[in-house]
Amino acid sequence: MDKRHDIARDLARRYGTLTREQMEQLAQLLMPVRLRRRQLLLDAGSVCENLYYVERGLLRLFYNKNGKELTEHIGSEGSIVMCIESLFRHVPSHLTIEALEPSTVYAIPYGPLMQMCESSYAFCHILMAILQESLIVSQHKADTLRYETAQERYLRTLHDLPDLVRRAPLHILASYLQMTPETLSRVRALEVE
Repeated sequence: MDKRHDIARDLARRYGTLTREQMEQLAQLLMPVRLRRRQLLLDAGSVCENLYYVERGLLRLFYNKNGKELTEHIGSEGSIVMCIESLFRHVPSHLTIEALEPSTVYAIPYGPLMQMCESSYAFCHILMAILQESLIVSQHKADTLRYETAQERYLRTLHDLPDLVRRAPLHILASYLQMTPETLSRVRALEVE
């Protein structure tokens, strides 16, 4: 069976309601992309033209600051990743998207998706729900960085995203939590006590 139909069904189930015909349209839009570990899906300076549904694997969005890679977001199975400002404004992205492990993603081209939105409110509803989820995740992360200690951020991530804690390399997880690898090691040691 074509995996694209399964993904279209999953997107419709999670974000809205589509008729069979609309699900077929969405399935035809999906483009599979297979990535090796450490392969870039999008390099900083390129324009993001797709939303990406992670079917298998782990992707990180990061940027460089003062010679350091800082992880902004990590997406795993079932999540959607994108460089939102680049996607909407059609400007070069400040972010890079990299596969942390062998991954399969499905690109959802933004232009054709917007054309589908013009023909059907159902597609607009799905896109709006995806964007709402993305904004809520971003706000949640910003709030945890503002109000929580390093230990609280780690414990929340362990509770909310245990798979991420298990699969992401230590230095990348530390960067995502905005702490040094040494601080993350100390925080993890406290968890064991």
